[in-house]
Amino acid sequence: QTPESFKARFNIDVRVFSEVIAIDRKAKTVTVLNTQNGETINESYDKLILSPGAEPVRPNIEGINSNKVFTLRSIPDTFKIRDYIEKNKPKSAAVVGGGFIGVEMTENLKAAGVEVSLIEMADQVIAPIDYDMACDVHRHLESQGVNLYLGNGVRSVSDNGSSLSISLNSGETDVDMLILAIGVKPETKLAADAGLSLNERGSIIVGDNMLTSDPDIYAVGDAVEITDFVTGQKGFVPLAGPANKQGRIAADNICGIDSKYTGTQGSMIL
Repeated sequence: QTPESFKARFNIDVRVFSEVIAIDRKAKTVTVLNTQNGETINESYDKLILSPGAEPVRPNIEGINSNKVFTLRSIPDTFKIRDYIEKNKPKSAAVVGGGFIGVEMTENLKAAGVEVSLIEMADQVIAPIDYDMACDVHRHLESQGVNLYLGNGVRSVSDNGSSLSISLNSGETDVDMLILAIGVKPETKLAADAGLSLNERGSIIVGDNMLTSDPDIYAVGDAVEITDFVTGQKGFVPLAGPANKQGRIAADNICGIDSKYTGTQGSMIL
């Protein structure tokens, strides 16, 4: 989509290159930074929806800021990884983290003709599934030629110019590029600065109508705390399906339609 297509189809004013850097709850305004010219303006609101999502976890380890180390969150991130592969023709890559993004990255790097090492701190990949089921995934990964490092973590990364030396808890490996896929955390600095209620994890606390601790501010998506549909426990399940439903429910409530979010099941397909 483009700002123009949103305007033509929905009459929505889309502002790209615009970052909201502050919320003034008393004045009911947001401060918007133009990322191209550095200017700021204030926009007023009657109701506000926060949907900042989650950001990749970048551990504080030596060498992690090398230009051969990548994280994956946005579409530009995917282009950055693809362009690096096309330009530099890496022969080998390491993926740190055996969750959903890590396993899918492993598959795609393999399809691009790159030799892949998958490094996971736990004794299995795909943490939500039982160990005996994970063993089938391990066998499949190894049958595809993936080097599997289970029960192992990265201690440091050293950029040698042409490649990376990765020091593990036990042993080390040399690769041409590294993908970090060790999970995400809610991106809620804006909400915290505005004094909205967050839980210990930093997720925004919302009611079943997606309303925050401020009666005029809603929050949806990967940034919010959810209730597990099965256990009834509070949790963090950053998935597209729940985010989509929460957006619709927040919109319903703003428009005067009583609509409730009844919890997240966390069903996933890989």
